[in-house]
Amino acid sequence: MKERKAQLKIEGHGEPVELPVYPSSLGPDVIDVRSLVKSGFFTYDPGFLSTAACDSDITFINGSDGVLLYRGYPIEQLAEHSSFLETCYLLLRGELPSVEERLEFENNIRYHTMVDQQIHLFFNGFPRTSHPMSMLVSVVGALSAFYHDNLDIADPEQRMLVARRIIAKMPTLAAMCYKHGLGQPFMYPRNSLGFAENFLHMMFGTPCEEKEISPVLARAMDLIFLLHADHEQNASTSTVRIAGSTGANPYSCAAAGIAALWGPAHGGANEAVLQMLNEIGSESRIDDFIRRAKDPNDPYRLMGFGHRVYKNFDPRAKVMRKVCNQVLEEVGETADGTLFRIARRLEQIALEDEYFIRRKLYPNVDFYSGIILKALGIPTSMFTVIFASGRTPGWMANWNEMMSGPYKIGRPRQLYRGPVKRDYPG
Repeated sequence: MKERKAQLKIEGHGEPVELPVYPSSLGPDVIDVRSLVKSGFFTYDPGFLSTAACDSDITFINGSDGVLLYRGYPIEQLAEHSSFLETCYLLLRGELPSVEERLEFENNIRYHTMVDQQIHLFFNGFPRTSHPMSMLVSVVGALSAFYHDNLDIADPEQRMLVARRIIAKMPTLAAMCYKHGLGQPFMYPRNSLGFAENFLHMMFGTPCEEKEISPVLARAMDLIFLLHADHEQNASTSTVRIAGSTGANPYSCAAAGIAALWGPAHGGANEAVLQMLNEIGSESRIDDFIRRAKDPNDPYRLMGFGHRVYKNFDPRAKVMRKVCNQVLEEVGETADGTLFRIARRLEQIALEDEYFIRRKLYPNVDFYSGIILKALGIPTSMFTVIFASGRTPGWMANWNEMMSGPYKIGRPRQLYRGPVKRDYPG
């Protein structure tokens, strides 16, 4: 295939600059602008919204058509036929596992779920009122102190070991953050339980009472993890890559990803959905809030509708909508029936009202996942912690992909607009 070139003509700069054009297997082709620096220019792209900072084989998104692929597999098919741990294997290894490979991987995860007893003592230093994310970012970063003997990032096997270790321990640490805030004893993981079932056991069980886990609720939890497992080069994944590009240990890279995810513009959307539902408070007030959302002079907006990436229906939301109905049917609406009735009425309006349809403001994955987590009895302060547990395989897959080949330390440029050189007054 003939190499394509783009020509950039810069006024007052003489000859046009030739730039290579690289084809993608899906999505836009990419113009390589690295040679521009030799001509004395940088490109300007705040937020890197038009810049490919890496090449990757892991995840592809087509926001216009509502497509999300993990290693080429549509998210809808994985949600129907796969599990979170099998999807973790796919993201890390590039292919679906055989039956033997899947069982071996699941067994490896199962026997890495416990954490060192010293980590239990870490939590003694946190006030009971600490936000769960503040605790999670700290204890994940501290894991490197316990596993410093397996941190040769040039060794592919050690990288896989670290990935399995972080994926396995994240739900354990997440549940510990929750239990600490309640003042309840930590629950040890049980090797007889599946991944999502084990997480719910550690969240809601106590030493004096074993809580039976509903298969419907365990499957819903597994799907929430699976649907959040990766999402291309988002803010937290890019943070993990940039931290990793310095040669930092992978536990600190994961902690950096958690810190980025903590921002309300990234990982806090499903929490904002619950805050919105509580603010509405009554079915009789829904129409007032809809009018406010439609008023161009009112800054109010409904949370959980539309998506920055998906200009069509969020493919993950289609899966979560079905699961949401199953969960609500399983738990009943007696716990907070008003809240769920408000959510269902808002969903109906968004799917039928011409204003929302024309602007493609469909319910997104955060809308449904927030409702499901609420129905499971999980407090809103834990929503982003659960998001981090689900996103961990994506972070580790991207970190490992970068480490597997030549890479450069992340070093964005800037458009300097400050003072020119000046002398200190004497």
